[in-house]
This record gives sequence, structure tokens and C-alpha cells, in this order.
Amino acid sequence: MSRLYDLTVTTSKGQAKPLADYEGKPLLIVNLASECGLTPQYAGLQKLYETYQERGLHILGFPCNDFGGQEPGTIGEIEQFCSRNYGVTFELFDKVAILGEDKHPLYAYLTTHAEPAGDVSWNFEKFLIDRSGHIAGRFSPKVTPEDETLRSAIETVL
Repeated sequence: MSRLYDLTVTTSKGQAKPLADYEGKPLLIVNLASECGLTPQYAGLQKLYETYQERGLHILGFPCNDFGGQEPGTIGEIEQFCSRNYGVTFELFDKVAILGEDKHPLYAYLTTHAEPAGDVSWNFEKFLIDRSGHIAGRFSPKVTPEDETLRSAIETVL
């Protein structure tokens, strides 16, 4: 896989969505979980989206149950949880595996092309993609959406 935009993901409604639809747009790709100590980051991600969406930022959220079984729900339950508790309006996609043999091709791409390369460490790891489709930054789960390092990187790709 040579380009991020060659990949296809599945929407929360079960439809195939080519990442080529986002070509030329900055992206923040995040793996999510509803029963994690970091779950309150949903609020910060929504605030980032509200702050930067008019300047072109898209946040793509991928629920994942790979870390401690902290995302056991169906995608419908996850959407309800996110809407009810955090007012999430950024895009949520179908649950994905991001570790092991069943690793989704998107995460196989991200974890081999990002600096540093390597598996995602936990829920709420963030990958910032610039308008050219290059990975502009990889941020650990400990880097919150409010963190100035992340916000500055977003400003740079906008």
C-alpha cells in the first residue's frame, strides 16, 4: 500500500468509504474506547473538531476493543454513547482491530509509515495527516486534545 488514499474504511452504517474522499484535507485519526480511563478525551476531540472544522480538519474516530476489552459495544451503542455523553459530531467508523493478525489495513499503514513506527500502544492514540496524505505527527494516548503540542501540529497542517 503506497498511499493512505488507496485505503477504504467502513462507516458506522456499514458502507465502504474510500479515504480518497478526504484527499487534500487534514485528518486526525484516533482509535477510541468508551470504557477507558481516557474516554473523557471524546469531549476534547469534539472541541477540536468544533474549533477547526471550518478550516478543513476532519476527525476520524475508529472504535477498537483491542486494549483491555474497553470497547465491547456495538457501533450503534457506541454512537449513542458518544452523542449522549459528549455531543460527538465528528465521524465515527465501524469498530476495527488495530493489533495482531486482524489489524485493519488503515492501522497497518499508519503504524508502518509513522514516526516512530510500531504498534499503537493504547486507546486514543492520534495520527495527524496533512493535506498531501503524509503522516505529520503521531501522538501518544497521554497527549490530550487540549495539549498545545497537538494543537500546534494541527495549526501547521491547516
